[in-house]
Amino acid sequence: MRGKLGDRLLHGYTWLIIAWLTAPILVMIMFGFNDKQSKSNTSWQGFTLRWYGELFADGSLTEALVSSLQIAVISTVLTTVVGTALGLALGRHRFRGRGVSNFLVFAAISTPELVMGASLLSLFVSGNTPRGTLTITIAHVLFSLSFVVVTVRARVVGLDPSMEEAARDLGAGPWTTFRLVTLPAIMPGVLAGALLAFALSVDDYVVTSFVNGSTLTFPLWIMGAVKVGIPPQVNVMGTLIFGIGVAIAIANAIASRRRA
Repeated sequence: MRGKLGDRLLHGYTWLIIAWLTAPILVMIMFGFNDKQSKSNTSWQGFTLRWYGELFADGSLTEALVSSLQIAVISTVLTTVVGTALGLALGRHRFRGRGVSNFLVFAAISTPELVMGASLLSLFVSGNTPRGTLTITIAHVLFSLSFVVVTVRARVVGLDPSMEEAARDLGAGPWTTFRLVTLPAIMPGVLAGALLAFALSVDDYVVTSFVNGSTLTFPLWIMGAVKVGIPPQVNVMGTLIFGIGVAIAIANAIASRRRA
């Protein structure tokens, strides 16, 4: 009896936490359909699909979103390539400085964003580097690189080395072995790291605010709009971004089941 009661309490507590986590997302989606009549979009005033039709009506908001997506794509590609190579090295090979490299990877993850943002700002100012899209991209690569490294490294550590040995025994060269055996085996980790890096880049506000110069990204634009009222298009864009993320997660889950 006590076991059943404990299970019910645990299930109820779990659903309560899920509801608490999803409530802000549901509110964001709901107010994307709000037929607001004033600058404020904080009270429900009726249902409408108008804002989906006027999604790109605000030029500055659209420009900020495009800038965020461009920076996210570029930084994700760079982070994935470098992070995959570093994850392979740390997970597969033993070399002098491996322990220090592992420490630096985890130190970058645990570093507060305020510290990282201030450090990067000092670096760019001391180097007379104009702040803008380039410095934002560099910053996003630096703070998301460790997440890709850790994800890929975890996949590499669990990889069976006998598959690569078998490929080499059959006459495959190093590149062929990597392309046909190693890369497909670690691809789930690579994709997970890439998606994480993309999400971190699109979402980042703190570090970006230190190095953006005159360039506005989506989070920076939203923070600036708080003073005068956030338009419903922000809710719509957030809903679409969230929906795309959910679709990718579902597609990945389906693909994993098919592979299994």
